[in-house]
Amino acid sequence: MTLASHADVSRLKRTHPGIFTKPPLERLRDWCLWLGFLGVMGFGLWWIDASPLRVINGLNKLGLLVTLMIPPWPGDGFWDYCLAMAETLAMAFLGTLIAFVVALPLGFLGAKNIVPNWLFHFGLRRFFDAFRGIDGLVWALIFVSAVGLGPFAGVLAIAVGDVMVFGKLFAEAIENVDRKPVDGVRASGGAGLHVVRLGVFPQVFPVMMSHVLYFFESNVRSATILGIVGAGGIGLQLSDRIRINNWQEAAFIILMILVTVAAIDAISRRIRAKLI
Repeated sequence: MTLASHADVSRLKRTHPGIFTKPPLERLRDWCLWLGFLGVMGFGLWWIDASPLRVINGLNKLGLLVTLMIPPWPGDGFWDYCLAMAETLAMAFLGTLIAFVVALPLGFLGAKNIVPNWLFHFGLRRFFDAFRGIDGLVWALIFVSAVGLGPFAGVLAIAVGDVMVFGKLFAEAIENVDRKPVDGVRASGGAGLHVVRLGVFPQVFPVMMSHVLYFFESNVRSATILGIVGAGGIGLQLSDRIRINNWQEAAFIILMILVTVAAIDAISRRIRAKLI
């Protein structure tokens, strides 16, 4: 902090003595909040039995596992891992694409400025909220039981899990569009579909694609987890290597996942920068 800033602070303390102090009731409330926070945190640590000895033993075992992972080595399954990684990418891509196609009309239906019926709007939004409360892993378990093991169950789990999130995000983006292009299309004699096609959609399409690209990147990681519960892909390979304690190949698979996600993140970030 410079001398000038010190002088400014001193001047404020002299001219406005109450600006750096809080009333006693506010200070008491802050202390109560901090004590409540620390109490809840302490109870949670006690509830899960997070004793210092247990943490130290866990860190020691983790260090042993890390040493067993060095050096990462694919063994004889390099091409099998590449094929499984491609399967995971396809699973994430198809699930995200299906969710986008299904959520696009739902987003327009859920926007107040497109469908002004508040009862319909309220019911559709609560429908979105209800399905968004179910995690993708739960959907994967359901679809694995329904359609069997394999990537098809993973595609369905990603699509169903994302379609409601996309619908909510798309509806909010449509509600926040600039009114001037919409009024311009209407003033030119455009009907309802013309207003949506020429006045609304060009404004929200870059935002929609930004959401889709971000979710595709996230779904690559999610597809890995879904593979562990039977949806196929690289997650199934990783689960098998961990189950037989083949830690070098497990470390190689983890590195493959990290490199793939980093590459997708870099590509999608550049695409989002060009769109928005």
